[in-house]
Amino acid sequence: MEQKNLNRLRVIIAEKNLTNKWLSEQLGVGQATISKWVQNNAQPNLEMLIKISKLLNVDINELIRPEEVTLD
Repeated sequence: MEQKNLNRLRVIIAEKNLTNKWLSEQLGVGQATISKWVQNNAQPNLEMLIKISKLLNVDINELIRPEEVTLD
């Protein structure tokens, strides 16, 4: 079995029934940037993490804490 880290931003967006497009509009960044963040190809800087946590009403630790799942 393989352990894989889920991207917390992706999980939180899905849990809140939001879209990458909505988040990009609220933050004033391109959809490509959000896509890179949720696919773990890039990471937001600290200032942006603070904005995201306020916008999504989650503790910043929720965004940076890895969540492991087991893949069969």
